[in-house]
Amino acid sequence: MTQNNLLDKAIKASYVGLVVNIFLSIGKFLAGIFGNSMVMIADAVHSASDVFSTLIVLVAIKISGKPEDSDHEYGHERFESIGAIVLSVMLAMIGCQIGFNGFESLINGDYENSPLPSMIALIAAIVSIVVKEIMFQYTKKVGEECRSEAMIADAWHHRSDAMSSIGSLIGIGGAQIGFAFMDPLASIAVCIAIIFSALEIFRSAVDKLTDHCCPEDVEDNMNCIIASVEGVKRIDLLKTRLFGASCYVDVEISVDGELSMRAAHEIAEKVHSQIENNFDNVKHCTVHVNPFEK
Repeated sequence: MTQNNLLDKAIKASYVGLVVNIFLSIGKFLAGIFGNSMVMIADAVHSASDVFSTLIVLVAIKISGKPEDSDHEYGHERFESIGAIVLSVMLAMIGCQIGFNGFESLINGDYENSPLPSMIALIAAIVSIVVKEIMFQYTKKVGEECRSEAMIADAWHHRSDAMSSIGSLIGIGGAQIGFAFMDPLASIAVCIAIIFSALEIFRSAVDKLTDHCCPEDVEDNMNCIIASVEGVKRIDLLKTRLFGASCYVDVEISVDGELSMRAAHEIAEKVHSQIENNFDNVKHCTVHVNPFEK
């Protein structure tokens, strides 16, 4: 599948997520109002935030898909990481707000005077869990196929919304059987889960903005492939750095010092081709040749 096809697929998935989030946020908000559930209203706010997060993802994907230009000679892939960081901050802020509202209700005892949540809120929570888990699996699959960090972050945003709805379900169910404190308590549990998701998204995005190396197993595979190229006497250096969804590789190899420049260059070209052909996310591989010395 070409890069343009992958980009179109990612944009289509983002539009699907946008439509689903709009309908879910409206449905959960109405269910929270008419179903007397504070945690469901908080859940609706979380879903509404997904609308803005998906818009951020759309912008990030479109910018990152732009070709190299005179101002960005290495491309625009890192804009996806920036989008993922914005998403993570939004997610953490929403989680903190949900937790604060639940904590305030527990401390002030507001839940004792509130009417019990009704069945409509419970049904809304169940529907949200199912829909959001489906959206998580779908968005994550597309994100991995397109190697889109922002889309994978958005997928985890869907998963955090599913977790939020699970908390809502527990809180609403507990309140209905007489444990009214369960509704605001569930909000605090949801807050913790959301913040952990936000921190993981933030960490991953920062890694790609700060030239973090590829995973160790990937570098081990690269070493094996380079060593298998005929004419390579020794691998002197292998460095990798993540660049958004892509990766740059720098290699130094030793070859027979008696070889002609043309022959040494041909070995370097083979190494270059093997790395770029065997690792889809490698955008460019630079190979430097040294004369072999024992």
